[in-house]
Amino acid sequence: WKGFWSTKVLELISNYSSKNFEERKKIISEIYGIINSALEVYSNEDFWNKPIQYIKGVGPKRAKLLNKLDIKSLRDLLYYFPRDYDDRSKLKKIAQLIPGEKVTLKVKILGYEESRTPYKGIPVLRAKVSDDTSYMYAIWYNQRFIKQNLPVGTEVLISGEVKKILRNFEMENPEYEILEEKEETLHVGRIVPIYSLTQGLSQKIMRQLIYDVITQYSIFIEDTLPEKIKQKYNLMDKPISVVEKHFPTSFLLMGSATKRLVFEELLFMQLTLVQKKKEIESLSAPIFNTESQLVKKFLDKLSFKLTSAQEKVWEEIKSDLSSGKPMHRLLQGDVGSGKTVVAAMAILLAVENGYQSAFMVPTEILAEQHYNRLKPLFEPLGIRVGLLIGSLSKKEKLSILEELNQGDLFVVIGTHALIQEEVKFKNLGLVIIDEQHKFGVIQRSNLWKKGKNPHLLVMTATPIPRTLALTIYGELDISIIDTLPPGRKPVSTYLFSTSERKKVYSLVEKEILSGKQAYIVCPLIEESEKLEAESASKLYEKLKKVFPNFNIGLIHGLIPKDERTRIMEDFRNGKIQILVATTVIEVGIDVPNASIMVVEDAHRFGLAQLHQLRGRIGRGETPSVCFLIANLNREEARERLKVFVSTNDGFLIANKDLEIRGPGEFFGTRQHGLPDLHLTDLTRDLRILEIARKEAFEILKEDANLEKEENIPIKRWIIKEKKEKTLVL
Repeated sequence: WKGFWSTKVLELISNYSSKNFEERKKIISEIYGIINSALEVYSNEDFWNKPIQYIKGVGPKRAKLLNKLDIKSLRDLLYYFPRDYDDRSKLKKIAQLIPGEKVTLKVKILGYEESRTPYKGIPVLRAKVSDDTSYMYAIWYNQRFIKQNLPVGTEVLISGEVKKILRNFEMENPEYEILEEKEETLHVGRIVPIYSLTQGLSQKIMRQLIYDVITQYSIFIEDTLPEKIKQKYNLMDKPISVVEKHFPTSFLLMGSATKRLVFEELLFMQLTLVQKKKEIESLSAPIFNTESQLVKKFLDKLSFKLTSAQEKVWEEIKSDLSSGKPMHRLLQGDVGSGKTVVAAMAILLAVENGYQSAFMVPTEILAEQHYNRLKPLFEPLGIRVGLLIGSLSKKEKLSILEELNQGDLFVVIGTHALIQEEVKFKNLGLVIIDEQHKFGVIQRSNLWKKGKNPHLLVMTATPIPRTLALTIYGELDISIIDTLPPGRKPVSTYLFSTSERKKVYSLVEKEILSGKQAYIVCPLIEESEKLEAESASKLYEKLKKVFPNFNIGLIHGLIPKDERTRIMEDFRNGKIQILVATTVIEVGIDVPNASIMVVEDAHRFGLAQLHQLRGRIGRGETPSVCFLIANLNREEARERLKVFVSTNDGFLIANKDLEIRGPGEFFGTRQHGLPDLHLTDLTRDLRILEIARKEAFEILKEDANLEKEENIPIKRWIIKEKKEKTLVL
């Protein structure tokens, strides 16, 4: 770290003797500035957290605008990387111009004409400019100050798109930079960074702010990677990579800078995950005897046999539960693969060993579904199942809480209500979380901490590409149920445009008349239960007119529990032929006779979510069909939905969704308490991820506590992240 600023000082001193008096004064001033800045950095650990308001050129008003971009400190500004680049590095001559191309020109201002637009009267400034080959016009709208900034005779670089109007070339609202203004141009004549902005901030302002910060502080950036890793993978030094990422001297060097910064992001993420895994493995946990009579009786009562994939996963779970270390396992399985049966067996094992189990799910509908499914399976074995959800009466809730606290209730299924402070267990030994990605890491941790290092099984029916599983769940062991039970039939899926809606409804009517039932899923508006409920209600009223001869039900998250239970029971019993629903039916709903699904505005949904919805059908003996109604005007939507129509393979769909929409469709790293990924593209950087994971294991194998001098910067960074991100088990 110190090497960067001391090298800069030595470079300045080496040029000192060859300069005149005024230049020597500047060199001495610059050296003092570097030393003072270095002292400030070394003496103040919060230096990089300096509020953005106090950075030169910002101030309170501009700070508010930067805050909207989540830029709140000096560090945030330094690491606010460009979203794109514009190559303005190749200068052209006016005589070489081609209409429609984006170019940078070195020209001289010859004169100005002022006028106004015909309709709105907007001021127009028309500058005649020339080089040694010809002349053209630069036109600025509503920017009279340009005349003062660029007086006649000024040599300037201008950049923009050229048009040919009659015989003359013109460039509207070009970006410009006066050649004498500074040695290094920012806005033209180079590869120019393009930043994401908010109203009130321009590209010029943002570039200047970041350039000033880089000029002043980049040499003090700590290089956190050990020298041997940088040499092994030919990685840039950190300060240089930050400069090249913002203001690249070439696209080749920008690529090298990106590789260096991505490697660091992924290495630190993997170090965090590997450390978490080692922390978990150092704990002791309840040791379960896995020879279970309850599990045997349970399996004997099932109407089917476990698949080979279920049996393999069950052996892995039994090994964890008998190890004396806390199980931390992710169970992946496509829709309908039989994850709940495996979870039920783990619960029975916990009960037989005298421990309580908590089963947390994201919605009340899913909690009720699991409760109704497990209750008749467990009660013949002498095991009561409790349900703890927000809509219970106060009396019901208090009764459940007391039984859990006294240890009289061994199995409870619930929503977020399970992590409330008043929920206390006497002897919690197993925590199961379904649809894990719907919960944040803090919520998962809060439930886990209600026991003494209980075993943890998290489940998801959203198939997660290996890349993402390694990234997000690197501290968990991963099991996959990759086969469906015998008899599960693939769903036929068809895509229709919005103009073909009547045709779809006609097909639905025909299917219902043959004795089938249908889900019709309302359009996805946004993550708002209120808006979703309104959307579903409107669709419900509309469909009552479209299908006057059928009983139609409506279900969404805001319907009271008792009414919701009645509606689902009526649908299950065939009293309701069509169920209009929001995405609350995305997980857990199981009605074998419901073999038709219509998804309205399917282009608004991610492929992973569409796959979850489609999983609600195809559970009975009759062939099932899914109709997607979508706006097919956009090519991206067409291509995405064609992939979905072509396959029932959840993992293939998940990989395509990751490729098209990025990891946000599955998870945000922020909710998992992991380091932010500013530059990593998980579809592009798989190879770097694998290398970073390997190196993380190597580093911690050689230096478990990160005490070697070369690893001190890494240790310092991890301590800072744990403090800022609240990294938890």
